[in-house]
Amino acid sequence: MNGSLLPEDVLRDAPSFTPRPYELADLELLLSGAYAPLTGFLGRADLVSLARRGQLADGTPWPVAVTCEVPGEVASTLDPADPGRRTLVLTDLEGAPVAAIEIADVWRTGENRFGIGGRVQRMGDGGHGPFQRLRRTPEEVRALIPPGRVLGVIADRPLHRPQLAQIAHAARTLAAHLLILIPVSGPGPDGLPPEALVRSIFAARDRMPPATVVAVPLLTRGDEMRDALLRARVAAAYGVSHMLSTGDTLSGAGLRVLVPRELAYDNRDGQWRWRDDIPPRNRRLAMSPAEIDDLLDRGFPLPEWHTPPAVAKELSRVRPPRRHRGLVVFFTGLSGSGKSTIARNLADAMRENGDRTITLLDGDVVRRELTAGLGFSKADRDRNVRRIGWVAAEVGRHRGMAVACPIAPYEAARAAARKMAVEAGAGFVLVHVATPLEVCESRDRKGLYARARAGQLRGMTGIDDPYEEPTDAELTVDTTTMSVPEAVEMVLSHLVENGWVEPKLG
Repeated sequence: MNGSLLPEDVLRDAPSFTPRPYELADLELLLSGAYAPLTGFLGRADLVSLARRGQLADGTPWPVAVTCEVPGEVASTLDPADPGRRTLVLTDLEGAPVAAIEIADVWRTGENRFGIGGRVQRMGDGGHGPFQRLRRTPEEVRALIPPGRVLGVIADRPLHRPQLAQIAHAARTLAAHLLILIPVSGPGPDGLPPEALVRSIFAARDRMPPATVVAVPLLTRGDEMRDALLRARVAAAYGVSHMLSTGDTLSGAGLRVLVPRELAYDNRDGQWRWRDDIPPRNRRLAMSPAEIDDLLDRGFPLPEWHTPPAVAKELSRVRPPRRHRGLVVFFTGLSGSGKSTIARNLADAMRENGDRTITLLDGDVVRRELTAGLGFSKADRDRNVRRIGWVAAEVGRHRGMAVACPIAPYEAARAAARKMAVEAGAGFVLVHVATPLEVCESRDRKGLYARARAGQLRGMTGIDDPYEEPTDAELTVDTTTMSVPEAVEMVLSHLVENGWVEPKLG
């Protein structure tokens, strides 16, 4: 799979395509050998067999579908029966070649979408990005670890003292070498960026037994059992003989899974012991992720009895107090609802305060400067909102405050904007300016509603195009009887109460 399967002239002349992020993660695992015995993306015969019997067409057990899809315009250039049209170069998100797939199967999966199956061959230098030195292949890792038992831990969250005590106990009991597998395909379950997760794990290394640390592009597919079985198979490929359960690990691939008992902190001597061995009056239970996040959000230090100081330092760096974190305030509402006026006045009030750097992304200005050329079809409206969301997330990534106020009529585009902000490490506050249509229409400052009612304008939100009302707004404002200063004060109060903005003095 990693040898020279295809001649250089074929690779040079082949079309190229950038798979989706989760497909790129699967591709990296295929290329590294972590998905052995798979040598490429699955074709129809394997997928049918997998769905019916939980095994590949040749009878090999396998837990999940490993697939790749391309749009119709790419599929039309491919033909498994034609040697000159059966190769596709797969590139990363920056367009650099990562691998070539020798197409063995092409089939329709949906409207203008086609599945492709076939073996893959590595191209390029193996990728780039933070902590590349940790992205070792299973073969390299098996050569590094000592013979004997290997205890695997999939560290998809930071390791606090309770987890570190469980790991040390299991490694000591088994007399096993410790292998830490860190998923780096995207943000973890608690939203921590992968590079921050890696730093937090390394911050705890002096509290662990001797360990080998590997970064692995593992991802979840939303099926808890299949995800767990796939993790067990990948861990086995790296040489793991025993897994320490983290709540989503099942036995599989010949591994034995250890399910740890619950630990508690003993106030009498500062040790972590099994919970039932400590009298209730003398024990402290491990903190939940929500409790940890709440302390970080408010700027309080994590208690040393629960979290090693070096780990706490890394977590406070990536999740500073809300008042120092990036923030996207995203207004949505009908034309004439008052959202742009409220947003502009909020931005002015924040500039007067001087507490944050403010970027105002007004719908009309954005249409002129950022998304010129887009129309008002559903697809173009989605693109408009997603571009606004991307810029706002980048502002938040650098700890600024973005105030955006497009109509944003569709739930999917608003959800995408929220996701981009969260993945950038910023907060996201959705404000629904829920002024009723009849009030907005009575204002009609631009004459848009009148033109829409007269049939002179098509695609007007609220008239002949739907507005999907948010169900996840942090704040709802109705300007029917509320003045602009009152609405701005309502938004500011919400931001202050939730720690995003310092309260005004005087």
